[in-house]
Amino acid sequence: MTTHPICKINLGLQVVARRADGYHDLQTIFVPVDTLCDELEITPASSTSITLQGISLDSRPEDNLCMRAWQLMHQRFDVPPVAIRLRKKIPFGAGLGGGSSDAAYTLRMLNGMFALGLNDEALEALAVQLGADCPFFVRSQAAYATGIGDKLEPLTLDLSPYRIEIALPEGEHVSTREAYAGITPREALVDLREAVRLPIEQWRDVIHNDFEYSVFPQHQAIANIKEEMYRRGALFASMSGSGAAVFGLFPTMQ
Repeated sequence: MTTHPICKINLGLQVVARRADGYHDLQTIFVPVDTLCDELEITPASSTSITLQGISLDSRPEDNLCMRAWQLMHQRFDVPPVAIRLRKKIPFGAGLGGGSSDAAYTLRMLNGMFALGLNDEALEALAVQLGADCPFFVRSQAAYATGIGDKLEPLTLDLSPYRIEIALPEGEHVSTREAYAGITPREALVDLREAVRLPIEQWRDVIHNDFEYSVFPQHQAIANIKEEMYRRGALFASMSGSGAAVFGLFPTMQ
């Protein structure tokens, strides 16, 4: 069985509080993007293994989120061994959720392959154990996210009139630790659910990613990409998540 885990972008990201457990509460809108995908193949095998292709990752294969997803399903439901082949096309350290997507798609595939009968709510409860934004990729539908990104409220949002362009400066990666180091949590300035109902030409003035304030001073190349997208006619541009990827929404005719 082969699927193609998609990525996500964030429309706005507001860090509103630091939690007692060391994590942060945030408010953001996750939007699925299917123009940039990984390739994930899972087949029955005599022993579980993973083969990584494409973009080289900076972690051990056994620590890959796909393997962790299989281990979770094996522990909970005694799913049998599988061979996993993952071709990475979604950059890591980019704020696009590629690893989280791979994990969620692994859960979905194992659920189907072994007829476990888990519904989306059950899969989301498993996914959050692998990563804060993993639950989003169970349904891969636009959602307003709160908590650490795990509390999802479905959102009707049609971006089909626009072309989504994603860019990443070569050699630039932003760790989550680095991004949060310069963040001062504050009360949300806008309700993002209301903000995205405004004409897209107004988004630039009201929708912001708090991580840009800590990341851009240290990574000028990322800030430059955002400004270049506006010069090229983007109606809205922003860093996604904690970076380093930047996306722009362009008129489809451009």
